[in-house]
Amino acid sequence: MDYRGNDNSYTLAILVNNTSGVLMRVVSLFSRRGYNIDSLSVGETETHERSRITIVVRGDRQIVEQIIRQVEKLVDVICVYEMTPSESVSSELLMVKIKADASSRSDLIGLGDIFKARIIDVTPETVTFMITGNWSKIESFLDMITPYGIVELSRTGMTAMGRGSKSLAEISLGDEK
Repeated sequence: MDYRGNDNSYTLAILVNNTSGVLMRVVSLFSRRGYNIDSLSVGETETHERSRITIVVRGDRQIVEQIIRQVEKLVDVICVYEMTPSESVSSELLMVKIKADASSRSDLIGLGDIFKARIIDVTPETVTFMITGNWSKIESFLDMITPYGIVELSRTGMTAMGRGSKSLAEISLGDEK
């Protein structure tokens, strides 16, 4: 089950060497198979020489396993690991700018407080919030503020880490033994 509660969705953490073109090579494997990527997050790790790609994709288990095997064979891919909900933690960041006049501003601030969203910018016409959390929290917040009028929205995509003290690289080394 994925971060949205779908049984046919898979969250993959991919550790790669931080080189030019590696993201394109990984993503192209999914597109060649006709799979849309629901969420994509990428950034450097604790080591500048490595990046971590988190991909959420829906599909048939057999095809996803085949894609995992193909991704593992790519140059610059160190390891691929499926992040299951019971063995990982995940979160997404949303920044959203909402129309806010004098009459609606206090209602919006109240909604932000309920969802633990931070106000990061205010103008006479808008309020911009930043909120982190799982998919359902983000979607619930969006459902509540949409009637006020969303001016602009930006999401990072889901990112995930395994529970416990081991890193992705250590987990993958343990799988090889």
